[in-house]
Amino acid sequence: MIHTRRWCDPAHEHDGFRVLVSRYRPRGVLKEQETWDGWMPQLGPSKALHAAFYGKAGAPIDWQEYAARYVREMEAQTFWIRALAAHATSGKALTLLCSSACVDPARCHRSLLSTLIEAQTAGATDPSPTATTVRRRSK
Repeated sequence: MIHTRRWCDPAHEHDGFRVLVSRYRPRGVLKEQETWDGWMPQLGPSKALHAAFYGKAGAPIDWQEYAARYVREMEAQTFWIRALAAHATSGKALTLLCSSACVDPARCHRSLLSTLIEAQTAGATDPSPTATTVRRRSK
């Protein structure tokens, strides 16, 4: 089970492992206020892609260009995607969290990432690292 939410959305009982997949950590959130169990900034869009989408270095790119570039960037993150796929394949719930500003999951990288993870679960047959290799927050 793979869910997607914003980091500020209330946790649900069935969320399982909640991982923040944002390049940037939310500003002003104290450690004890974190709503995630782990943070994987490498699964967020690169700084350059983030800047291109928001027009910080010229005209903003459209969603189709953003999505294509994000998927290409994630080709270098196969290890981590397989780790999350292994977590999901083991029957444990997984929730991908993104920015509080991402109100439309259909236009957010967390949904693209969910699709990439699901594609890995369809073909996962060998034991991969588990999601516990993610930077965990101490509780």
